[in-house]
Amino acid sequence: MPIPAFSVARLPEIRFGAGRVKEVAEVVASFGTTALLVTGGQSFVSTPQWSALISTLDALGIAWQSLRVTQEPSPQLVDEAVARYRDTGIQVVVGIGGGSVLDAAKAIAGLLVCGNSVMDYLEGVGRGLSYKGPAVPLVAVPTTAGTGSEATKNAVLSVQGIEGFKKSFRHEALVPRVAIIDPELLVSCPKHLIASNGLDAFTQLLESYVSLNASPLTDALALSGLEAFEDGFWAAWETGHPQAADGLGSIAYASLMSGITLAQAGLGSVHGLASPLGAYFPIPHGVVCGTLVAEATAANIDALRQREPHAPALRKYANVARLLTGRQDADAAACDALVELLRAWCERLQLPRLSHFGMAREHVDMVVDNSRGGSMRTNPIVLEPAELARVLLSRL
Repeated sequence: MPIPAFSVARLPEIRFGAGRVKEVAEVVASFGTTALLVTGGQSFVSTPQWSALISTLDALGIAWQSLRVTQEPSPQLVDEAVARYRDTGIQVVVGIGGGSVLDAAKAIAGLLVCGNSVMDYLEGVGRGLSYKGPAVPLVAVPTTAGTGSEATKNAVLSVQGIEGFKKSFRHEALVPRVAIIDPELLVSCPKHLIASNGLDAFTQLLESYVSLNASPLTDALALSGLEAFEDGFWAAWETGHPQAADGLGSIAYASLMSGITLAQAGLGSVHGLASPLGAYFPIPHGVVCGTLVAEATAANIDALRQREPHAPALRKYANVARLLTGRQDADAAACDALVELLRAWCERLQLPRLSHFGMAREHVDMVVDNSRGGSMRTNPIVLEPAELARVLLSRL
């Protein structure tokens, strides 16, 4: 079988494994002597790893300052941080936290040299200028398993409310120089975050696998991530599971693979809808993914069967079903089984409906109208507005 042409975008140096957070200070020292540490509110700075990190930085003669990001980053937060730290000689930025922290760190690192407002470059709502770089070197250390932001070139920023937006500052220069993924940092993650972040990673793997831009490389990585997710997610989620440590390693790997594959292949309808939903309503991104993935998958499968019955995505959905269920059903039955399994996950995890966050029937058209961003363009089939509306209505 001939291998189709494909390209691979820039990736960070990746250091994966338990205990590798101990390498952060050494990596920082390789880039300079003045660092900005961007963290979450308490999840990391209250742990022994934080104390060990700053002690090692001090011992190495690294001057450091810190910034805490306690909510999804906004353009205002980024611009204020750039103004505050631009003239302080920062030579390396370290993002240690969840996706919001890593996205904020990316944007700040990208703007410390030029000093421009991020609104000059924010896609869709910015001033349309072309970002030239350079960025200050960034070290990304995720403390959650979901977004895969440590492997991507986009920093997602948002302004919340009916007039709000959720858009990306995107450029190859924003890819972290080094990504350090230590599953031990996930130990303190509460159960609800394991659920929502885990399904974010799963959705990214599934959508990149069936994406119109998928390649043999991304297919292999996505299936590897999906297998790891299947092996470890429930052990990581269930309280007191004897294989919890192994489960955390599996979902950390699945999240990393999801970041790599989304960066190379793109996403789909769940993430297309997640952008306006996350802008207009206070819905955590992982919850959007978890609550919509079953119904969006069902909509894709139904549309493909009706309009493109020979599309490779149907075979791929069946492959995922066989991986997750262990059954060797024929493609049609396997696709149906996948939808039913994802619906069962949604119920088992008790993922909230959209109405829990203030969305109502009268908001559906507004969300659909603003869902045609980059992620929707790589969905395996163009979904009609009525089909997208049905996905949302099914989870109100």
